[in-house]
Amino acid sequence: MLKPEKAGSVSADSFPSKFVDDIKTIVGGEEKKLVRWFDTVKNTDIAIVGGKNASLGEMIQAGLPVPFGFAITAYSYERYIEEQKLSEQIYNIIKETVKDPNDPRQYDVASKQIRLLMEKTSMPKDIEIAIRDAYEELNNRLDLKDTFVAVRSSATAEDLPDASFAGQQETYLNVKGSDDLIDKVLKCWSSLFTPRAIFYRNEKGFSHERVFISVGVQKMVNSRASGVMFTINPVTGASDEIIIEGSFGLGETVVAGAVNPDNFVVDKKTLKNKKPLKIKERRIARKTIKYVRDPQSGKTVHLKIPDDEQKLECVSDTEIAFLAELAVRIENHYGKPMDIEWAIDQDLPYPKSMMLVQARPETVFGIKNPEELKMAEIKTQDLNVVVRGIPAGRRGYGTGKAKVILNKEDAYRDMTKGDVLVTGMTDPDFVPFMKMASAIVTDQGGITSHAAIVSRELNIPCVVGTETATQTLQTGQEYTVDSRNGLIYEGILELATTPTTNNAIAIQTVDAAPVTATKIYLNLGIPDMIEQYANLPFEGIGLMRTEFIMAGAIGKHPMLFVDDNEGQKFVDIFAENVAKVARVIQPKPVVVRFSDFKTNEYRGLVGGEKYEINEENPMLGWRGCSRYISPWYIQAFRLECQAIKKCRAEWGLKNVYVMLPMVRTLWEAKQVLDIMQTEGLKRDKDFKIWFMAETPSIAILADEFSKLVDGFSIGSNDMTQGVLMIDRDSERLGQMGYFDERDPAVKRIIAHLIKVAHENNCTVSICGEGPSNLPDFAEFLVRAGIDSISVNNDAVVTTRKNIAQVEQKIILERLAEQAAIAAGRPIKKPLPDWAWEP
Repeated sequence: MLKPEKAGSVSADSFPSKFVDDIKTIVGGEEKKLVRWFDTVKNTDIAIVGGKNASLGEMIQAGLPVPFGFAITAYSYERYIEEQKLSEQIYNIIKETVKDPNDPRQYDVASKQIRLLMEKTSMPKDIEIAIRDAYEELNNRLDLKDTFVAVRSSATAEDLPDASFAGQQETYLNVKGSDDLIDKVLKCWSSLFTPRAIFYRNEKGFSHERVFISVGVQKMVNSRASGVMFTINPVTGASDEIIIEGSFGLGETVVAGAVNPDNFVVDKKTLKNKKPLKIKERRIARKTIKYVRDPQSGKTVHLKIPDDEQKLECVSDTEIAFLAELAVRIENHYGKPMDIEWAIDQDLPYPKSMMLVQARPETVFGIKNPEELKMAEIKTQDLNVVVRGIPAGRRGYGTGKAKVILNKEDAYRDMTKGDVLVTGMTDPDFVPFMKMASAIVTDQGGITSHAAIVSRELNIPCVVGTETATQTLQTGQEYTVDSRNGLIYEGILELATTPTTNNAIAIQTVDAAPVTATKIYLNLGIPDMIEQYANLPFEGIGLMRTEFIMAGAIGKHPMLFVDDNEGQKFVDIFAENVAKVARVIQPKPVVVRFSDFKTNEYRGLVGGEKYEINEENPMLGWRGCSRYISPWYIQAFRLECQAIKKCRAEWGLKNVYVMLPMVRTLWEAKQVLDIMQTEGLKRDKDFKIWFMAETPSIAILADEFSKLVDGFSIGSNDMTQGVLMIDRDSERLGQMGYFDERDPAVKRIIAHLIKVAHENNCTVSICGEGPSNLPDFAEFLVRAGIDSISVNNDAVVTTRKNIAQVEQKIILERLAEQAAIAAGRPIKKPLPDWAWEP
């Protein structure tokens, strides 16, 4: 793999001043460059280079094997549509053409008009020169002439943790020469407005005006084999498995579902425990075609694989082990399950041949329980299994009349809402029709194919890789699609029409949740996920983190909005994201924590370096309330307050409350409350204000702090750090067992806070990780009298069950004590380690 040198960037010397006024998302020095090399970008640069390119840069900086290249920035695209007078024309076409959001034909008409307009409009000359110069520089670095490159679209709303935009824009492979490159860049820009992309943004609530596009230009991998891998099983949700799928040639055969790929299930535990790799399952498919580069023309061609090679494994066990190790490294780096594209270069020796070409968050298994839900036994003696395949999509049942669709024209003509979509394989153009389907069945593809990924996100049952569905299933006949077992039954299975079966995850989870006296709240970071979590048994949002809004929807440093006189834009975006949550769960409360980035995190935002200082220990530095009252941030804090007021006053969302993080002293707390009051946020019976209890001082002076607020929410990680004087990020101290919320000193200060807060009519909650990870810590909290516990979505049900058991245990203990007293045999119990003699 090429080791990139320190790379420069190509920028414009000048541009129209009008554009500076009109610019929508990107401002600042670095962000105005036309081209950025991959090794100069990272995940925080999504607004500049889009999700795909930001991820490539992040992996390069993490030392992972990624083919080198450069990104044509979203700023270049913005200049193109603004200076060439395209912006207003584009958005008018969408507004005038797409009247019915459920009619795929209207998206198609709008797309054709927009793409024709864009592809006949040349880009500004300085942008073209910058792209040609960067391509020439890439050739020099690689010591090649007219390097083959992949030209990949990278939208600024792409690959965010809550929505997989995979395949919504276009990619061009084996592009050679600067003329061909310029042509493909224009096509990538216009692919921001394919029918599927317009539809998808409407579905996910992304404003067309706020989504821009960058283009990645990356050295082409001459793939012997390629494919996709997940660091979590995307069908079952099992987090201890890595799924690797691959085929011969370019990876498009796997992603597009043109072949049924080889499938390998790797036991992740063997990697983490440094044991020999265990491949739990291997399914070698008959791979009939491959996409490769033609050695004469240099173009991508489709070749038939000889019969005697079709059942050969596309990768060796050594290569599987290497890929699995890369998967674990990527998951550890990002801290979440990932969807990864890989390729093996036939021109390079192992292991230099092993390449990563994409990584994005896996978007489906945020709320699913990895344990199989117990379902009623299916009686199938009266129904005939007509097709078998690979289970994918929502794990349940879909029923309806089959529509065998071989192309998009068939879909326009024949598909109606509630049909079972049967096709060879879906591609991104099928998304509007997939949304109409009750279930999806394909001949080709595996669990990482387009049909599998999109059906999971759309929450639709799906069976892929059947090989014969389009020949076996008949249009107009009724079928039941069982996406748990990969079966298609002839006729309608009675069990599949019952609500508890068809929506098993949501409904059974609620039914199984016991009632507790201790309230169970939900922690939420990504506003768009609330609809997926809405059926979980929680009493409100105990912690709505605003950091994702800051890093994702807003993207720029808040003070940059202040200095650019764009404060209202910040207020609107912030308020829209809070309101999105409040509307779904009202009248349940949403406790919004004001921003709690540390200086190093704020510095990662666009423009952040201008406003942030360097701190040796940002965890203990300028954050929380100390930031809000400072002259360097107070105006940005006022914008946050105005956004909350907009939710409550303009939109009537009275269930929106607020919480202040990192409260250290009484005087700073009073100053922050004064600022809030001047912005129209004053405590009353309909508006509650909480303090995060993260510092020992707030617990020690709980009687005084209680006079200022309605409640506290314990941040157990920071509280433990403060009480024990431990850097919570210290690996050495963590390995030695120092960091433990169950330390008697930590428990005692928490118990003191609860006791004193209750004496002063304040409620106490906790939003740290302790209660969900440590059942005995949760029991301590209940015994100490905690009012509520706020946990992540995957712990809501288990925490509720655990708390119910603890509460029942306490009731039985008290009944036993009363009985003993009545019998003249009072029970003398020792004080727990967290209690003290009055």
